[in-house]
Amino acid sequence: MDAECVECVPCVQPELPAAEEEDRRERADETVGDEEGGEQQDVPDPDCTETPILGGDQKDVICDFEQSVQTRKEWVPTVYSCYGKEHFWCAGYEIIIQESIEGYGGVIWPAAKALCYFLEENQDEFDLRDKKVLEIGSGTGLVSIVACVLGAHVIATDLPSTLGNLRFNLSRNTKGRCLHIPEARELIWGHDLQRNFQNACVFDYILAADVVYHHTCLDDLLYTMKYLCQPNTQLIWANKFRFNTDLEFLSDFNSSFDTEVLAEYPELEVKIFKATQKVN
Repeated sequence: MDAECVECVPCVQPELPAAEEEDRRERADETVGDEEGGEQQDVPDPDCTETPILGGDQKDVICDFEQSVQTRKEWVPTVYSCYGKEHFWCAGYEIIIQESIEGYGGVIWPAAKALCYFLEENQDEFDLRDKKVLEIGSGTGLVSIVACVLGAHVIATDLPSTLGNLRFNLSRNTKGRCLHIPEARELIWGHDLQRNFQNACVFDYILAADVVYHHTCLDDLLYTMKYLCQPNTQLIWANKFRFNTDLEFLSDFNSSFDTEVLAEYPELEVKIFKATQKVN
């Protein structure tokens, strides 16, 4: 056989007898599945009504999503900036103070607790009933609430960012318990004093608790105290002394007012002072 005929051999398919060809086709039909002889796979029956065949006339397939899919409003998370609650007892009432994280005024400081205790225990000497009282730096409102429960007409003041929580605590703890409804008012030390507090505003008492700490408004604070303290006004200031700047303020305070120490609470490191306008 020459080379040309050898190259044609792989292209020649052997012809099988008719019987053998029929047998090969039957074996091929019986083996449906994996090549290793696994289980026979199910072949979809075109006549089966349980499995719709897509294609052709697609109007027979109905997909109604309108009833299951609803449009949702844009979700905006609500963040509550608050701590826990503090419980106190004063004049037979439970006082619940909600603290927040709105700066230093959002929590209760040691001097506020000491001043509340002092006012309740010394009502004979400092009778607040029907007196006009202004608190500087009210914060959570604890001192103003106690003064209000003891009968005073109270104006609680602080920065604008603190007024929301202050008003909430005042309303919650004085409703039905006081002779006079308390007021919360904005006061930025050293600013707009003549417009917001005219000279006609004469207070019997000015209260302040832990208003002196490491901040840059000490000069404005002292100026505010001197402006609000009229000749017949008694300023009661409670403070925990932490820094040298606190002692420096105390020295300036003593130079500006006639002062005396009313009480000391060593366990809290708090002192309470009474001050009146200096007589020249």
